[in-house]
Amino acid sequence: MKKSFTLQLSPEEAYDEANFKQAVLKKAGLKPDSSNTFARQTRRSIDARGRKVLVNVEAELFINESPGSLLDHLPEYHQVNQSDPLIIVGAGPAGLFAALRAIELGVKPIVIERGKDVRARRRDLAAINKEGIVNPDSNYCFGEGGAGTYSDGKLYTRSKKRGDIRRIMEIFVYHGATEEILVDAHPHIGTNKLPVLVAKLRESILQAGGEILFETRVEDFILEGNEIKGVVTQSGEKIKGLGVILATGHSARDIFHLLQDRGILIEAKPFALGVRIEHSQNLIDRIQYHCAVDRGPYLPASAYSLVQQTDYQGKQRGVFSFCMCPGGFIVPAATAPGELVVNGMSPSRRDSKFANSGMVVSVELEDLPQYRKYGPLAALHFQAEVEKKAWEMGGKSQVAPAQRMVDFVNRKVSSSLLDTSYQPGLESVEMREVLPDFIATRMAIAFKGFGQKMKGYLTNEAQIIGVESRTSSPVRIPRDKESFEHPQIKRLFPCAEGAGYAGGIVSAAMDGERCAEKLIAMYVKK
Repeated sequence: MKKSFTLQLSPEEAYDEANFKQAVLKKAGLKPDSSNTFARQTRRSIDARGRKVLVNVEAELFINESPGSLLDHLPEYHQVNQSDPLIIVGAGPAGLFAALRAIELGVKPIVIERGKDVRARRRDLAAINKEGIVNPDSNYCFGEGGAGTYSDGKLYTRSKKRGDIRRIMEIFVYHGATEEILVDAHPHIGTNKLPVLVAKLRESILQAGGEILFETRVEDFILEGNEIKGVVTQSGEKIKGLGVILATGHSARDIFHLLQDRGILIEAKPFALGVRIEHSQNLIDRIQYHCAVDRGPYLPASAYSLVQQTDYQGKQRGVFSFCMCPGGFIVPAATAPGELVVNGMSPSRRDSKFANSGMVVSVELEDLPQYRKYGPLAALHFQAEVEKKAWEMGGKSQVAPAQRMVDFVNRKVSSSLLDTSYQPGLESVEMREVLPDFIATRMAIAFKGFGQKMKGYLTNEAQIIGVESRTSSPVRIPRDKESFEHPQIKRLFPCAEGAGYAGGIVSAAMDGERCAEKLIAMYVKK
């Protein structure tokens, strides 16, 4: 027999297995020592609105019955080594999930990735962290698994397609993620666990007869009239297929330039730019959980989400937190020498003493009149110039410019900086010399508002570290709303974050699947 319950539990009951089972048995009216019973959670979310933190839980109790798996979907990967291939450029979540979906549909994927496999990437990440050496093909953004693998691994999405989201989560579990990601309202795998998972996704692709080409950079397209027939790599090799899914991520600037040079329609796109802000995790916990000392042994490191509308020169723009990393680290995410970019990440345990978040300002194309001469690459050039300025202000290395939070609001260079999770180190500067006026002024306004919303958030015991500029692609590659095909070039399917259609691991994976389905439906003979 199975019974389902909706419970409001204390953290001790929700996050301790024995206590949880006792709470469910009590709810069911059974004795604490009832035999042949099994309790599990199917949904869990924290409610910290009141003075006492509660955990909302949906639970199942099995009596004299095996619980079975939480998985509804077990993928079937057919052998496709003899099938006609389709080409996928990029081995991030969009590319990997496009490849797996193609295999499910009986088509062979050839995945082309400029970076290294997930294990070999680590050496290049160590080089940028410890020596400031940026490998333009292997870094926090480029390489197997994409940006999400080594910059956090949060699986939260605002997408409303719940069935599709569940499917993506279950494929992750099938490849080794814990079933916890099916339960938590804001699931997270962690940068320490995602690499193993990504390697298993690769194994599924290869075992089914797909191909993955690492350290292979696409430098040209094979175009015949208004159709794309394949791609040309840096070695001059021509790789042809039924179509091309372009899943290169938001930082593949060379691809945007290639599209423009080849006369393929692209568009400038609004995005957001700002800084990373770093507090102690204990401070955020005390604010969010209303605790006097610390969050205790059961509650996870707390997160926050902030947004503030600001007015500057008669224009309203939002300032908002982005990719908040509880118990996390700030990392150098540049993709070329001569630029400085920061991002955030959290290990699965979220046990760092620091909390960081992107804090960014919406940038509309009308905010960039002096960049109009660059046409569809206008926002990209703006983004690149701010990153170059940050690199210069940090001392022309991966040392990042930084300023204490209240000092920034008060236009005062910080006489000293705080401890930081950012390994290359910090340089105290006036961040208004790094950030354009319309960004810095809006941010200072928003910080005052955030300090009212979260008492204690606006403090000189926090610091801003710049710049956080890779929030999303500054370029959109247009596609038809129904077919997902480029409106000008047939068989070209722009995909996920790099094309302007996704914003994270899960949404990118979902978009990758849809692109594979659309391409195969149009061009694979039944």
